[in-house]
Amino acid sequence: MSLLQIDPKKLVIQSTKLWDDQWLLLTTGDFAERKFNTMTVGWGSFGVMWSRPFAQVVVRPTRYTFEFMNKYDTFTLTAFPEKHRKALRLLGSQSGRDSDKITKAGLTPIASAKIPSPAFREAELIIECQKIYWDDFKPANFLLPEIEKKYPEQDYHRIYFGEILAIQGIDKYRF
Repeated sequence: MSLLQIDPKKLVIQSTKLWDDQWLLLTTGDFAERKFNTMTVGWGSFGVMWSRPFAQVVVRPTRYTFEFMNKYDTFTLTAFPEKHRKALRLLGSQSGRDSDKITKAGLTPIASAKIPSPAFREAELIIECQKIYWDDFKPANFLLPEIEKKYPEQDYHRIYFGEILAIQGIDKYRF
């Protein structure tokens, strides 16, 4: 699949559909050192913060990816064609602590264009990010009581903002 460079201001996505229906892989670590982990994510956002294009992701402290997000300064978000849905389901339900889930999923890690964190050859959209902020969700600040029900184990997400440094994608993602 041939990917085009996309300026963040020219990125075209249906944000809610991308997060909620298509899903993304969040990957962090160092491709050259072969130390990285990935997980499927369905919660997040894209926008502008501090005059920079950004992606926002959340990771629970119980996830193996959490260790990598805290150790490494970069991450990628990758979207895939529907034919890879089974792989994304596996990558969201199994831990990289226990097995080589990326190999099981049949995806091919590749070097990113600008950052150490890898992307995937099968992706139709690759967003490369440099972390610029993090914080932990504070349950006292939840304004809707039903939000607390998402955390029966009280494993509140850590939120990360990443400045978007590069985007590659198929033509449907470009304006």
